Amino acid sequence: MSKYILPVSVVGTVIGVSVLLRDHVTGGGCPSKAKIKGKTVVITGANTGIGKETARDLAERGGRIIMGCRDEEKCEAAAREIRRDTCNHHVYARRLDLASMASIREFASRVNQEEERVDILINNAGVMRCPAWRTENGFEMQFGVNHLGHFLLTNLLLDKLKSSAPSRIINLSSLAHIVGEMDFDDLNWEKKKYDTKKAYCQSKLANVLFTRELAGRLQGTGVTVNALHPGVVATDLGRHTGMHQSQFSSTILGPMFYLLVKTPVQGAQPSVFLAVAEELEGVTGRYFDVLKEKDPAPQAQDREAAGRLWEASARLVGLSPDAMVGSVPARKPSVSVGQCVAQ
Repeated sequence: MSKYILPVSVVGTVIGVSVLLRDHVTGGGCPSKAKIKGKTVVITGANTGIGKETARDLAERGGRIIMGCRDEEKCEAAAREIRRDTCNHHVYARRLDLASMASIREFASRVNQEEERVDILINNAGVMRCPAWRTENGFEMQFGVNHLGHFLLTNLLLDKLKSSAPSRIINLSSLAHIVGEMDFDDLNWEKKKYDTKKAYCQSKLANVLFTRELAGRLQGTGVTVNALHPGVVATDLGRHTGMHQSQFSSTILGPMFYLLVKTPVQGAQPSVFLAVAEELEGVTGRYFDVLKEKDPAPQAQDREAAGRLWEASARLVGLSPDAMVGSVPARKPSVSVGQCVAQ
């Protein structure tokens, strides 16, 4: 029997060290134990991955959770699971298709009518490196969903967020923003050959620029807005990248990915941290790499580009260029040839 003790001890030690190393590499958990009873949270893309685990964590903390998802049936199943696991019955599924301006307006209208307050808005949903798809309104899919959809939704909910202040907006970006470039002459990839990787990086850079511009516009309102990179997380987001489709990738690189890639629960921790941490009260316009505040890429700190993106985004989704609150009426801008504008 003693001859098995050493091998078992070695295996146990290796497993233990691996778990600790993985926790260290992936950033650890949210240090805050704050409860949010009485607060309402709106989370996009909440039926799977990071969004679902963020909803679960915030439900456990006592929040009223509104889950906005494209597939209402899957969303309701996830909401039902969270209600069961957390014993929090205030978790609701709502249909929200960020590739449809009409769906976004319908969702926002329902939230504004039915909810007394919105304390936290987490713009979590996204698509990554998909084919050259277009949204319902003709926008390049990644720019349309990752940026424009959340730009419109946030503006439409700002009145509610302001009346609920102090409140928080959290935008999920990515480390990929550091290689992103804003092509203001062709934001929707109508003139140049489509590059799905560059399109994704542009959309993630747009998330940070939007965050910084919005933070400036909201000064003095009690509403804060910050962006984050959640880390590399094992979710369905990367289904279009082709990773782990070969024997080599799955068998040789698998153990390495285990140590470096987060679970959805781990990936949700930065969103939860920005949503509840008491020490972040009043902190706005910042970028967080997992749980640590860091400077974003130089191009993400370009104030002129941020203002220009705001004006272009407002025009594309049909808001006034000076739009900052949900009460600003939508307008129907003039449409020139080759120009995508939501009607």
